[in-house]
Amino acid sequence: MELNTLWFLLIAVLYSGYFVLEGFDFGVGMLLPFLGKDDTRRRMIINTIGPHWDANEVWLITAGGATFAAFPHWYATLFSGFYLPLFLLLLGLIVRGVAIEFRSKDEDPRWRTAWDWAICVGSFIPSLLWGVAFANFVYGVPIDAEMNYVGGFWNLLNPFALLGGLVTLTGFLFHGAVFLSLKTSGDVMERARRFAMRMWFVAVVVLIGYVTASYFATDILAKLGVNPGPVPIGAVLALLLAGWFVYQKRDGWAFAMTSTSILLSTATIFLQLYPRVIVSSLDPAWSLTIYNSASSPYTLNVMTIVALIFLPVVLLYEGWSYWIFRKRLTDRPEELEY
Repeated sequence: MELNTLWFLLIAVLYSGYFVLEGFDFGVGMLLPFLGKDDTRRRMIINTIGPHWDANEVWLITAGGATFAAFPHWYATLFSGFYLPLFLLLLGLIVRGVAIEFRSKDEDPRWRTAWDWAICVGSFIPSLLWGVAFANFVYGVPIDAEMNYVGGFWNLLNPFALLGGLVTLTGFLFHGAVFLSLKTSGDVMERARRFAMRMWFVAVVVLIGYVTASYFATDILAKLGVNPGPVPIGAVLALLLAGWFVYQKRDGWAFAMTSTSILLSTATIFLQLYPRVIVSSLDPAWSLTIYNSASSPYTLNVMTIVALIFLPVVLLYEGWSYWIFRKRLTDRPEELEY
């Protein structure tokens, strides 16, 4: 396998891991003010993601660093053309992180309520904008022959991209509710299950709508021929199964299915793109690809060696941390850190 394709796949894996792991963080954050009836229950909700949320963001940092090093022209076009949405996304991540750490510094209910809503809003903004960004990658944005973005902010808010934003928003809400039902007990667990059942239907309808729209708004038909493709269909089927497992109160299997659906949905985006990384709506020949946006072969070689050494270490640590904090949480204050 050539190194350009290898690094495209590695970046796809990094974003897939990020959306699965950070996806339930976002979902939990958005649900915090609504499922937590009092401060103790809200603390329990925050503690489900407390040991993991900052480590989960490492996947994003690594994906961004890999994009910068392996495909610098992709990185440059992305951060110049998508500057305002990415700024808002990063602002949301910063606000959420600060809020998680600061809410426990004062016992004043008004202080904690304000930070709870900051966590909610800081989770909502990235949940919506990630879908908008990735939908635009496959839909196409105005990129000229010099790899420069020549559109405006409103070009990014087209109907197809907004539908993509709803996919990630509803998907992360459902994913987060399932995670809460897996990690909590008592009243919070029951409220999370009830919400998951309601959100499941919305997430399924939105995902089916997006997959259908993809066949008309993008060139996926030309790439797949008459075959609808097993990957997007698998994403929908996994989401359907997740609802069944929630109904059966089999929380582990439900979480496995929501994770599978997110993985397959992300894989669909990258399959639609390959070998491109951003589609040009002005001229298909001006699209950024894994070849015209890549670094030198020497750089890719060095990066590959480094990745082979350190990636297994990171994965082992991540798995170990989830194993250590695998137990369900209770509403006993002495067991809650945040």
